[in-house]
Amino acid sequence: MLENLSQILEHECELDATSPMVVGVSGGPDSLCLLHAMHTLGYELVVAHFDHALRSESAADAEKVEQFCKEMGLTIEIEREDTGVYAKENALSIEEAARECRYTFLYKLAERHNAQAVAVGHNADDQVETVLMHLLRGAGLDGLRGMQMHSVGTGWSQTIPLVRPLLSTWRDDILAYCEQNDLEPLFDRSNLDTTYFRNRLRHELLPDLESYNPQVRAQLWRMAETLGGDQQIVEQHIDIVWNSILVEENITHLAVNREIFLKENSGVQRRLLRRALTQLRPGLRDLDFASIQRAIDAIKDPPASGQCDLMAGLRLLVENDQFWLAGWEAEIPVSADWPQIPEGEPCRVDIPGEITVGEGWRLKVEGIAEAETDLDTGDPFQTLLSADNLEDSLLIRGRQWGDRFAPLGMDGHSLKLSDFFINEKLPKRARDGWPLLCAGDEIIWVSGFRPSHRFRVTEATEKMIHLHLYRQKDDKLTN
Repeated sequence: MLENLSQILEHECELDATSPMVVGVSGGPDSLCLLHAMHTLGYELVVAHFDHALRSESAADAEKVEQFCKEMGLTIEIEREDTGVYAKENALSIEEAARECRYTFLYKLAERHNAQAVAVGHNADDQVETVLMHLLRGAGLDGLRGMQMHSVGTGWSQTIPLVRPLLSTWRDDILAYCEQNDLEPLFDRSNLDTTYFRNRLRHELLPDLESYNPQVRAQLWRMAETLGGDQQIVEQHIDIVWNSILVEENITHLAVNREIFLKENSGVQRRLLRRALTQLRPGLRDLDFASIQRAIDAIKDPPASGQCDLMAGLRLLVENDQFWLAGWEAEIPVSADWPQIPEGEPCRVDIPGEITVGEGWRLKVEGIAEAETDLDTGDPFQTLLSADNLEDSLLIRGRQWGDRFAPLGMDGHSLKLSDFFINEKLPKRARDGWPLLCAGDEIIWVSGFRPSHRFRVTEATEKMIHLHLYRQKDDKLTN
């Protein structure tokens, strides 16, 4: 067993015996076997024991594990937390709360000791039980491949891997190793409590399945291995698509090209969303089919508000050819491609004249000859206006309460500016600071969209001005 484990530690778990690593030890046969074997193989270990305070004898068990480590000449770090209280405070099941508390502790130690990895004692039987649990919950490929021997991006750390060196070793072989090396594992009576889903599956369902197929454990384990390989092939394709749809990436939000996303088949769409959601919430588990499908439906056919709640404090925001995934607490940034007027900072521009507008934008106003009235650049941030009724300067500002606008093409009829923005599908967060060119209180140009009907150029127009709002870095003009 030691020779086989040595190969696994080096090649499958990618570990270096000379660098420290945290090993989680509960005191059960799996973790004692792992600890003893790795110590025998010469690995530098930081031993960690977490007391969940769920059993009356848990404190005594912690002392026994500490004594075992002393006999081996190893130091151990122990932490105790009332997992029952933590579960209630965070609306988690006992199993989920125990897992969260335990791994938080292990990774805290790994960070402190600059450990190369965190090692735990999951074995082949645990893998079979995990796969079966996921099958019963209707999991996809990610769930049916089970646990991985080496995994990075676990929800507790994006850089320190979690390794499971015993994942291909059966429980009977582990018990035999313990007996051969005079190891005395602790007995956790909670492992017999069938009110826990995993225990019920272990003690009731699996024995029943073995009456149909005595090799069911080995078959499920091999299935997980096969699907793990298949999953790697799928992920290679998803990586390519992911890079093509990702517009913006941040720890609090992601922006995705909606048009490209919707061209993919539903299977790819589901995997892309799973990746996005777990990237924003690394510890997120139980991402079920219904939640993913609800998000896809909203991306295809957005609600009137363009926004909806997803899960784990995340929201979906659909904006034209792009959608965002973000926490409700996250402030989705205004695109650098959108001109914005800082709140409370209106400014005047002379005719002719030029001023800076917000961050990185400039507005240029110049008189224009009649011969140039056919000017058509295709740029929505350029327009011609009649200057017959204009004074010597114009005001540029953001929107105000009660603003109305009579856009070109509506025969002088006005509508609420807010309705105009909705019709033009301007994202909500860009509306307050969107530059509006005004003559007195009247909006004469909504930059990027349309000029006012009253200030349109007609055959009777005697004076005209050319307006150009442009990014400073793109400026080719002489200021």
